[in-house]
Amino acid sequence: MKAKKQRLILALLALAAVIGAGLLAASGLKQEASFFYAPGDVDHSQLPLDRAVRLGGMVKEKSIRHDPDGVTIHFIVEDGKATVPVSFKGIAPDLFKEKSGVVAEGHFQRDGSFVATNLLAKHDERYMPPELEGKMHKTGSLTQ
Repeated sequence: MKAKKQRLILALLALAAVIGAGLLAASGLKQEASFFYAPGDVDHSQLPLDRAVRLGGMVKEKSIRHDPDGVTIHFIVEDGKATVPVSFKGIAPDLFKEKSGVVAEGHFQRDGSFVATNLLAKHDERYMPPELEGKMHKTGSLTQ
């Protein structure tokens, strides 16, 4: 076999391997991709019941309710347009509170409610970790 033909075969095999790896990576990411919804984006007639999604918004004031088991939390996420009831079983993050931002990972139920498997609490840019609170001047520099 001539060298030119060997190089062509090698190049085609390398191209096929790159395409195969790309397709494999894309199919893996497709299964792990998590779509993001705000309560106003939720169309109750076309809820994505079969896929993991993220629901983000603000925790409605006076909506947090704890079940007697101590680990189940029910609350409402709002975005100014709509609200979605959420239930979560587990330990909530320290920053999770009323009138604060939250991103819940989980899935929708047929009734339009959301079952979260993970909560991510958000804070604003003025957030100060409890360990550093009181140790900074108004200028923003740390004191020793």
